[in-house]
Amino acid sequence: MREAPARTGTVHLVGAGPGDPDLLTLRAARLVMNAKLIVHDGLVDPAILAMARPGCRMVSVAKQRARHSLPQDAINALLVREALAGNDVVRLKGGDPFVFGRGGEELEACRAAGITVEVVPGISAALGAAAAAQLPLTHRDEASVVSFVAGQCKGLSGQNWAGLAGVGRTLVIYMGVATAEAIAEKLIADGLAPDMPVAVIENACRPQMRVLRGPLAGLGALMTREKVRSPAVIVVGTVAARGSEAALTALAEAAA
Repeated sequence: MREAPARTGTVHLVGAGPGDPDLLTLRAARLVMNAKLIVHDGLVDPAILAMARPGCRMVSVAKQRARHSLPQDAINALLVREALAGNDVVRLKGGDPFVFGRGGEELEACRAAGITVEVVPGISAALGAAAAAQLPLTHRDEASVVSFVAGQCKGLSGQNWAGLAGVGRTLVIYMGVATAEAIAEKLIADGLAPDMPVAVIENACRPQMRVLRGPLAGLGALMTREKVRSPAVIVVGTVAARGSEAALTALAEAAA
């Protein structure tokens, strides 16, 4: 008979932030550099994975629209299986584990199996994108409320966004590239003005970052014309007209 492992491993749910390794927390960086096993999403920048020590086992569970390398239940089972085998697992997620990262589901699965879990927060995509573009999500003259929604999460039509966008409010939409036209139609049908400013921030905090602006009614056309690809966030509200184009130049120069 095989003997049971002497110990049960710990699962660390770690936020990798929006991409730039310099934006990792110290705790996240230490875990990545010392890990023997990293289970990572597709949005984790290769520069962050390159911080791992030689010999670290890397398991990709990258997800793309309509195609998952592993369904979520299988990812949960993988984390549990490795931890019960005595392995400490660094589960590395783009952004923050608890902001559209399914960290809650993985936490619950590990807890149910009696596994110790540590959650290490990361800079969520919306906050990283806004900072890199120098676009404030709140402003005393314009917005005192910020809401985060998923542009594709178990059906766009079933989500109730009433009151989340409008005067004095900023709406940030994750995972909205493929459904941008439907998002604009939904918001306008809810009473938002067609000329409400919108900003699309693609590849935030990376040298190839782009900030695209236009009216809400033209969001779908903007995405198509500019061939926007994930990762990208959409900012809806009067603050979207703010921001500095100099931020893009500075980011590219810093990376050169």
